[in-house]
Amino acid sequence: MAKRADPLAAYNAKRDFTRTAEPAGTLAKGKGNALVVQKHDATRLHWDLRLEVDGVLKSWAVTRGPSLNPDDKRLAVRTEDHPLAYGDFEGVIPAEEYGGGTVMLWDRGTWAPIKGKSAADLDKGHLHFIANGERMQGEWLLIRLKPRGKEKRENWLLRKIADAHAGGSDALVETALTSVKTGRTMREIAEGKHLPGTGRGTARAARGGGGGPQAKRTRRPRSPFAGGAQPLQLATLVDSVPAGNGWLHEVKYDGYRALIETGDGDARIFTRSGLDWTDKFPGIAEAFAAIATPARIDSEIVALKDGRPDFSTLQDAISNGGEMLCFAFDLLEADGEDVTGLPLVQRKERLRALLPASDARIQFAEHVVGAGEKLFEAMCAEGYEGIVAKRIDAPYRAGRTKAWLKVKCTRRQEFVIVGWQPSKARGRPFASLLLALHEDGGLRYAGKVGTGFDADTQQAIAAKLERLARKTAPVEAPSAAVRGAHWVTPRLVAEVAFAEFTGEGVLRHASFVGVRSDKPANEVADEVRAEPPAELPVRITSPDRVIFPDDGITKRELADYYAAVAGIALPWIGNRPISLVRCPQGRARKCFFQKHDAGSFGDHVHHVDIREKDGGTGPYLYVRDMAGLLACVQMGTIEFHGWGAGIADVEKPDRLVFDLDPDEGLGFAEVKKAAVHLKDVLADIGLASFAMLSGGKGLHVVVPLTPEAEWPAVKSFADRFARALAAAEPDRYTATMSKAKRKGRIFIDWLRNQRGSTAVLPYVVRARPGAGVAAPVSWTELGDINTPTRWTLRDAAALVERAGSSTLAGWGAARQTLPDL
Repeated sequence: MAKRADPLAAYNAKRDFTRTAEPAGTLAKGKGNALVVQKHDATRLHWDLRLEVDGVLKSWAVTRGPSLNPDDKRLAVRTEDHPLAYGDFEGVIPAEEYGGGTVMLWDRGTWAPIKGKSAADLDKGHLHFIANGERMQGEWLLIRLKPRGKEKRENWLLRKIADAHAGGSDALVETALTSVKTGRTMREIAEGKHLPGTGRGTARAARGGGGGPQAKRTRRPRSPFAGGAQPLQLATLVDSVPAGNGWLHEVKYDGYRALIETGDGDARIFTRSGLDWTDKFPGIAEAFAAIATPARIDSEIVALKDGRPDFSTLQDAISNGGEMLCFAFDLLEADGEDVTGLPLVQRKERLRALLPASDARIQFAEHVVGAGEKLFEAMCAEGYEGIVAKRIDAPYRAGRTKAWLKVKCTRRQEFVIVGWQPSKARGRPFASLLLALHEDGGLRYAGKVGTGFDADTQQAIAAKLERLARKTAPVEAPSAAVRGAHWVTPRLVAEVAFAEFTGEGVLRHASFVGVRSDKPANEVADEVRAEPPAELPVRITSPDRVIFPDDGITKRELADYYAAVAGIALPWIGNRPISLVRCPQGRARKCFFQKHDAGSFGDHVHHVDIREKDGGTGPYLYVRDMAGLLACVQMGTIEFHGWGAGIADVEKPDRLVFDLDPDEGLGFAEVKKAAVHLKDVLADIGLASFAMLSGGKGLHVVVPLTPEAEWPAVKSFADRFARALAAAEPDRYTATMSKAKRKGRIFIDWLRNQRGSTAVLPYVVRARPGAGVAAPVSWTELGDINTPTRWTLRDAAALVERAGSSTLAGWGAARQTLPDL
């Protein structure tokens, strides 16, 4: 019988074990399911994925590291089998040896093929497996690419399967910076530094989020957002309720989405973006803490007004300790078991049994199967936001899916067409129709509609409009809103669906339904005049004042923008001392900073007393909610700049910001390269960082901090870090503000990291031509962005969608403290 070939022969042949500390390749018996990932800085940086199969570690070099984004397909080059002992190796391979460079033990755990599959599938060119590492978790897929020519190695692709552990492209490789074995960074390993302790309890591991096996929980449940994962399933907006008994239907509650972790007599409440808001909902946390079973529950926290959920009432309850309740609608985990793969109806039944029946603060979200249209009509009639339809047999999958559909209540009625605005798009005869209603014996301008048309409908309407053309306007309308309009005699009637009227009687979120020929134009009037919109709780005066003259953007549009993005902006702007850039006459006129307030902003803008340099105290501004943002806009604010600390403890910063400000002769490409360089240097010392387009001419590199160090230490670190970079590459960087010394270089502005200084905050509109927005971006996508003003005020919907997507999952979140330099 032929002797079996040594699977480690290639491994041993490549190495001189008298020169390298790597273990010799000898076969050993293991448990059969080890998973190891080693970060390897050799010829180029990569991550070595190793899976135990038949007594060896099958290995792939993943060039950009594992990604939690299911849309990413990472190249994984098959390498030689490694011995099981290699799974514990960390150190430096001599430069002249094979694979010379620094090796970090980046992840470890176990793996298993999914049900019905096996490790033998590798010989077929694929492997579908479950990872249970400290960082890699959930379903993954390895697929071999078709061989090309005389390739020397097998090329495979590694991809994350969409599940509760999916997340952003950068969520692992850009934030998990330390060894799970020793807590060291790559630089510390390369320098041979030894830290006290070898597990998760080391200081370095606490900064970078890596370490050994997870300690037994003694106080609080773990965070479901560890490693940047985005565990929540999101619904897709549709126009109609799906039919059939394959769907169950729930009320769409007007509150805060919450993922709740229970266990060990405690509970934690996380927002959709991963923020720990347990302290904002103490009563809800207390109620869930009574659930002894460790569980992960998807829910919505609401406050009631007249028996219905009301978001404004909820905001007031959070601020003033009012009554709240929680509707629990799904179960992700129970007593250590992942139940996301079960059908929805089974998960809900298990959830129902888990919830206490005696505490009114926790409510099970009831549902109906089929009959969704009746529920929808009833909810709309009662003033609810709408319903959510869910496939009864679908598993729980993170991210936006079509297994969950949301249908919102909208209004619909007829309007008189009084004109149209031309379109720049070829083949499209108009961009929007201008609408009016009969009121008090005349016509009242009611806004415009620019969506809902197909090509044939547009052509048919254009032909009718041409026959009704006139030179004068049949209605008075804001000049900024109807610039370039073509007017028509008001005879055509259009049916339009819309969300509501604004306080000025103008349509919001309008969509064209059809032309109505069965109703005379002179009978078209407002059927029911809506109250001022809930999302604009502050009255905006002079709404049609143009504040961006080059772009025709009005004060109302600015207010609409901040109302639309309040949910994604307030985590960064809210409860933080702020300075406002106020431009009462528009951005082209005089603008000024304001940080104090004597009360002129009203009750929605709050004050925190902060000690000044002269020993006195000053009332610094801060906002808590959308009303606060809009109150500032009403007072002429365009930009919001914030301290690097929250109002809870203004002396302990929770972030660092390095503003990369280029000389006028440098392009944005150079700024992007500099930002990536800073990111890499920060990673070398164990700090995860995030990129943000400034909306002006540069980039910000943002470093979140656990608020422990005080301002002098943070300022000193930022100063020394920036000056060290400038000293290392003096032709590229400067750490001084002087314009003369910036010639041909990039100023690393570290001065924002001192007490009292501010930096522009995420999702803030800049008071510059074009109304660019300070927008978070992932490091992965930064390379394809060519301008720091990629998004503007008019991109509110896209920014909101991005904020909840896998692209930005985990952006700005990292538990880390300042390292010693």
